[in-house]
Amino acid sequence: MTPETKARQQIDQKLEQAGWVIQDMKQLNLSAKVGVAVREYPTDTGPADYVLFVNRSAVGVIEAKKDSAGENLTATESQTERYATANLKWRKDNSPLRFLFEATGQIVRFTDNSDPAPRSREIFHFFEPETLAAWLAQPGTLRRRLAEQMPALPTQNLRDCQISAVTGLEKSLAQNKPRALVHMATGAGKTFTAITAVYRLIKFGGAKRILFLVDTRNLGKQAHQEFMAYTPPDDARKFIELYNVQRLASSSIDPHSQVCISTIQRMYSILSGEPIDESAEDLSLNEMQQTTKQEKLVRYNPAVRVDSFDFIVIDECHRSIYNLWKQVLDYFDAYLIGLTATPDKRTFGFFNENIVAEYTYEQSVADGVNVGYDVYEIETEITQKGAAVKAKEWVDHRDRQTRKKRWGETEEGIAYTGKELDRSVVNVSQIRQVIQAMKTAVEMQIFPARKETPKTLIFAKTDSHADDIINIVREAYAQGNAFCKKVTYRAEEDADSVLASFRNDYNPRIAVTVDMIATGTDVKPLEVLLFMRDVRSKGYYEQMKGRGVRSLDGDSLKRVSNSADGAKTRFVLIDAVGVEKSLKTESRPLEKKPGVALKDLLQGVAMGSRDDDTVLSLANRLVRLAKQLDVKAQARIEKASGGITVAELGKGLIAALDPDAIVAAALTTARGKGITRNEDTLLPEEIEAARAERVAAACGPFDKPELRDEIEGARREREQIIDHINLDQVTFSGFSEQAETQAKAVIDSFVSYIAQHKDEIAALSFFYQQPYQRRQLTFDMIEELHEHLSRPPLMLTTERLWSAYVRVQAGRIKGGDSKRQLTDLVSLVRFALGMEAELKPFSEQVDKRFQEWIFRHNAQRATAFSPEQTEWLRLMKDHIASSCSISRDDFDYAELADKGGLQKAWGLFGKQFDELMNEMNEELVA
Repeated sequence: MTPETKARQQIDQKLEQAGWVIQDMKQLNLSAKVGVAVREYPTDTGPADYVLFVNRSAVGVIEAKKDSAGENLTATESQTERYATANLKWRKDNSPLRFLFEATGQIVRFTDNSDPAPRSREIFHFFEPETLAAWLAQPGTLRRRLAEQMPALPTQNLRDCQISAVTGLEKSLAQNKPRALVHMATGAGKTFTAITAVYRLIKFGGAKRILFLVDTRNLGKQAHQEFMAYTPPDDARKFIELYNVQRLASSSIDPHSQVCISTIQRMYSILSGEPIDESAEDLSLNEMQQTTKQEKLVRYNPAVRVDSFDFIVIDECHRSIYNLWKQVLDYFDAYLIGLTATPDKRTFGFFNENIVAEYTYEQSVADGVNVGYDVYEIETEITQKGAAVKAKEWVDHRDRQTRKKRWGETEEGIAYTGKELDRSVVNVSQIRQVIQAMKTAVEMQIFPARKETPKTLIFAKTDSHADDIINIVREAYAQGNAFCKKVTYRAEEDADSVLASFRNDYNPRIAVTVDMIATGTDVKPLEVLLFMRDVRSKGYYEQMKGRGVRSLDGDSLKRVSNSADGAKTRFVLIDAVGVEKSLKTESRPLEKKPGVALKDLLQGVAMGSRDDDTVLSLANRLVRLAKQLDVKAQARIEKASGGITVAELGKGLIAALDPDAIVAAALTTARGKGITRNEDTLLPEEIEAARAERVAAACGPFDKPELRDEIEGARREREQIIDHINLDQVTFSGFSEQAETQAKAVIDSFVSYIAQHKDEIAALSFFYQQPYQRRQLTFDMIEELHEHLSRPPLMLTTERLWSAYVRVQAGRIKGGDSKRQLTDLVSLVRFALGMEAELKPFSEQVDKRFQEWIFRHNAQRATAFSPEQTEWLRLMKDHIASSCSISRDDFDYAELADKGGLQKAWGLFGKQFDELMNEMNEELVA
């Protein structure tokens, strides 16, 4: 069979799958079906390979090529165009054919000549005749509508960054760019922005159906809730009252839906025929914890046509659309719109570097959309240096999965590093010391004015580690079960209900998670993140930090944290494992077959499976295993391998597939045979031979069954040593150098602002005036100053400024554990101007001056103030401390009115009343 004949057979098969009837000219019967593809149809420029008829009318042409020409299909477009504009024999209407295809047995490219500036694109499969018939019946194409019919965007209720994202996307679509990336910081409203765009694409762009693709069931649920809540700017009805939104839970796409929300796992299952493991939809592919095998390729499914969706919106596109999963996106003839807060180089590359909107975390903080964060570090001795349990010590041994314990002696001495904590060894003292240090720091330094524990999220290493943390948290805080709960996919309690309570209710105050709240989950009241696990992925780490960045208004925060004073202005990242300093990578994991068991990978390599995916997956497992095994297990494996360690076995497999090393080996072999070669002239078979030789050498040790048994046996070992013997102690607890640098920047911006605006703002003018004018300071002036300072981009609230001074000049700060009041801004300004040597709460300064003032008055008067008069003067002093001044009108406020108000005060002090009041205003605020 010639390559041309083989390609024609494959093209015929694809056309028949799509519902076309294939005919030769001799058997021509245009009434056989809606769509008829006629081979070798005569034209005045020669026979066309295929002419497509829909409802008896010629509508398109296919130029067929053998597979070897697949790389150059675009070069044949002129041929296709020639046949499309040629005169077809027996055809009365000789207008150009609209639909142009170039095809080999493997590749299909398509051009719609009705598009503005028609451009070919690769499609997964031929369209069905009904699709072409529907397009012919429309007045214009989707691409023409996007270029010519999209009206201006109404901007009410949209942030600037959302306006920029929607308009940038629509501009990109108008230019027929197939992929677009929307980079918006966490909390900036990516989903709301996407729904705004989806609404316009359906209403004005005439989109038939849009796929909203997520990678966890939880994200799909959140997206569905946002679609249900969305009301467009030009219609009083909800989105779901206007258009059908389907949250896909089976293999059937509702033909009446305009929006379909699906996990990429489910869509892959539909297209590949691979049964879906329902639990796989709960796990983010970014965390590489899939449990299902992923081996089948996506194939054409007549029930899910390639034109089913006009657009695919990919939520959290930085993590789920690569490697095997990319087939889902390749299948559909749709524009791809990516949403992410943490793009990496791979993301930019996939979306053709077409970034239609970019709104960074720093910009979002400046705009008040998100809040900034401080880093607080906790170091313990065992975290840094590890410890050792001597031989014959009696300790607990615990099964990793069943949690069953046995009390027994250690067979030999066990030394462990900080990296091994909570995997092979659990040191309860280390966990306790970290939790206690966090508790002390939050209560005394980070949020000293709070009466309840701020909402806190702890990232644990494993499910077992999470359980240990929960037990110790409840004990350390002397609280019950409701106070601290686990929120993971494996938790016995319904994760969604716990998460809802964590978000909206008083309890739990602290949540512990391994995977579920790491990315994409919105918990706005979060103010503390404790990292008790390290993260190597830069993008994943940014996503985890993103759980704390959401801003929140004061009323909403008070609903779950009653003692919170005002809106959420920051969160604190407490680093107990060096996560801020550890090396981060943007590269993807080596794991290619995460669902294949280690023993099957070992057996496969021994049987001769040497493909890249298998070899790299085995390498990844071995490198990971090497970090988990104790010295004894590593020694057994090294002995069985003939002296090669577990880590070296894994590294050897990776090195064997190094492309540069393979080329170098091929060149060496060729030169050894006396053949002159360079990198450009090496033959494919020479490169493959060098690869096979290198891989065979690296895989050689796995031929030994005893090595395979030792490796698998080591993996099955899952007992943990519970170290109750080595007691840990905190070696450092404080804000990181980065936090101190940030604090200095806050203070610098404050001092600079005071100097620049001293003549514009009444309160600042007051501080630069002579002492006798001090009585002019009012609460309104302080409130005006605070409003100027707390607005973006400064975001200098009283709380934040005070915290910054505590961090940088702790020795000169007094009363740092009291709750901040707005009038403390007076103390801050005076301290910044050098008018005070120490920074004290304004109320303490007023108290001190009051004591001096009343003592002086009693000494000068013939009769000292009576106890009742003194009590009233204290009430007036307290009002000045909270409001900067007091006047006759203030006696209507509750604390003074309840005691008798102005009438009572006048009765006590008589004609001296106004004089005493003015004197207090001047003296106590001085």
